[in-house]
Amino acid sequence: MSSGKKVRLSRLRQMASGKSLIVPMDHGATLGPIEGLADLASAVSHLCGASAQVQGVVLHRGAMAWVGEMLPPHLMPPRILHISSSTALSADASAKSQVACVEDALQIGADAVSIHVNLGVDSENQMMRDFGTVVSHCQRWNMPLLAMVYVRRKGQVSNDVSDVKLGARVAAEMGADLVKVSYPGSAAAMREVVDGCFSPVLIAGGEKSDTPQAALQMVRAAMTGGAAGVCIGRNFFQAHDPTGFLRAMAEAVHGTQPAAQWVHRSRREAALA
Repeated sequence: MSSGKKVRLSRLRQMASGKSLIVPMDHGATLGPIEGLADLASAVSHLCGASAQVQGVVLHRGAMAWVGEMLPPHLMPPRILHISSSTALSADASAKSQVACVEDALQIGADAVSIHVNLGVDSENQMMRDFGTVVSHCQRWNMPLLAMVYVRRKGQVSNDVSDVKLGARVAAEMGADLVKVSYPGSAAAMREVVDGCFSPVLIAGGEKSDTPQAALQMVRAAMTGGAAGVCIGRNFFQAHDPTGFLRAMAEAVHGTQPAAQWVHRSRREAALA
């Protein structure tokens, strides 16, 4: 591995824990100005409140450029350019097209790129071809790659451990430096996924959990099962207290101190709101 890639990858892991807390905020390109991201400036300001505990934020290039104009670089965690997209209006929203390239990431100063691939859908072949091309370009430019790979069955992301294991292994075999998959449901299932993948595995947050406690329990179980970190968006930016939730999640990932105190406080504040 080149020194340039080592430096970039080191920014995506906390030195003390060796784990990664990455926040995807690319949803607007698919779903529009959803709750929590309608005011991107506010969402980013919450993120910056705990930036020392966050190892990456995933953005599309327009949002990344805008955020770069709005905030000084020292307030932002490492930036990951997302290069896949589709919209909720598409006849096949699971067909992700490549909408940017590694050279774009270099031009805007990103620390890594991310790609989204869905397996088990009609457009899988094209997404896999794009995946291979992106890996080749990442190798040429010494750029880390985060691959978000999901198995879909009947239009839905599968959380079955066998499917999650397949997605993780495919991403590693293709050459991803970090792998993001859906949470397989338990610490034991997470261990199966990790044991079958030779690249670091992060879990996705999926749809927003009913309570912050449920989201944090998922994170703790994943970390117990050997996950290398998390890549969670909606449970952060749609939380009642985004900054508080982010800090609690960082504690759960990096093991700095118990996260339970914030959960109890958040429950009281929500009840009074």
